[in-house]
Amino acid sequence: MSTDRIPLAGADVAVVGGSIAGCATALAAHRAGAARITVHERTDGHLADRGVGLAVHNDRYAELSAAGYLDAAMPWVQLTTRRWGYVRDGAAPLGRQIAALPFPFRSYCWGPLWRELRGRLPADIVFRQGVTVRAVSDAADGPRLQLDDGAGGRRTDRFDLVIGADGYRSVVREAAFPGVRPRYAGYLAWRGAVPAERLTELDFPGLGPAPWPQEDCVYGVFPGGHVIIYRIPDGHGGHRANWVLFSSPPAGAGLDLDSPTSLPPGTLTEALHTRLAHVARELLPPYWGGLVGLTPPREVFIQPMYDFTAPRYTAGRLLLAGDAATVARPHTAAGAVKALQDAAALETALRALPRRPDALETYGTERGATGRTMVELGRGLGRFLVQDTPDWRTLDQAGVAEAWAAADGSGAFGGRALRNGVRTPHD
Repeated sequence: MSTDRIPLAGADVAVVGGSIAGCATALAAHRAGAARITVHERTDGHLADRGVGLAVHNDRYAELSAAGYLDAAMPWVQLTTRRWGYVRDGAAPLGRQIAALPFPFRSYCWGPLWRELRGRLPADIVFRQGVTVRAVSDAADGPRLQLDDGAGGRRTDRFDLVIGADGYRSVVREAAFPGVRPRYAGYLAWRGAVPAERLTELDFPGLGPAPWPQEDCVYGVFPGGHVIIYRIPDGHGGHRANWVLFSSPPAGAGLDLDSPTSLPPGTLTEALHTRLAHVARELLPPYWGGLVGLTPPREVFIQPMYDFTAPRYTAGRLLLAGDAATVARPHTAAGAVKALQDAAALETALRALPRRPDALETYGTERGATGRTMVELGRGLGRFLVQDTPDWRTLDQAGVAEAWAAADGSGAFGGRALRNGVRTPHD
């Protein structure tokens, strides 16, 4: 369906999904002049409590700050260096460092970042939690959402535009592009975080209380996987050590991962905990394995690796953003960046509608191309870091730099630059 007759000043816009992408796209629609905006979030819990870490490249931060989607008031930690260490080198607690590469990133905690974005939404944006969107359809007079309020009540609401920011299991994407779904990549990411004050429990001879500089991002590598560890803000003035460990699942785990899913805290099987404990104890250097082990089992969760991208980000009056449009493996260090870039680009497109009826189609095509780039990058890095790892013992600084450059052939690690034409608050 065409969007050329949408008077945005009077438009009624629905955003499906209220996470980072949802808040950012709601803000984009508001800035572009939409009359009414309703955000539908199925979770009725406290989103701000989520403690997952994420990173934003310094250059991408500068662009998103200029566009008004990030700012210095959002808690962050500056990272500068990525240090690579082989897992076992005698009894060396930290392992043997084989390379150090630049890592110009800011780290964030998902919950506090979401809270800051949520707080920037104007009061007249309706944010409805505990509401499940069961289905989406696009009709001649505008798209409709079939809603379930969680208390047995059901209704159908009509809108002028629907923005799907509802993650990798998006009902908006299913309506726009039926059958386009994430595919399981064959391995998992175990995730957790440790309050910084607990790091003093890691008592190794010869190591002081803070052997790990705050500006370092650690890559602990082993055959068939790796762990990434870096500090993030905890939202209360302190820090947490965020870790993500990538490896294959144990044999006979009995997991059905063909349908997109996740394993939240408290749902991991004994086999999955045993696999994590084995890697931490036998494959990582003692200090880093001990750090992973500080996370209580009940707090560990698993993110199976999936990837996909919709062919484009628009279908009539249905728009996609964030993980609803593209899921790239987290090796790219660009998931949150891409979601925020989607919002910035969408704002520009919505503002251009009065003079350019094809503006949303352009948004869909251009962001779709970026999505494909990030998916391919994630697959390449996944092969290098998990599925076909080199013999790390034979690599040195030059070898790691060469191998990384080959894996990041597109140079898109940390996210592609925003295209010219994205509006800034000063435009």
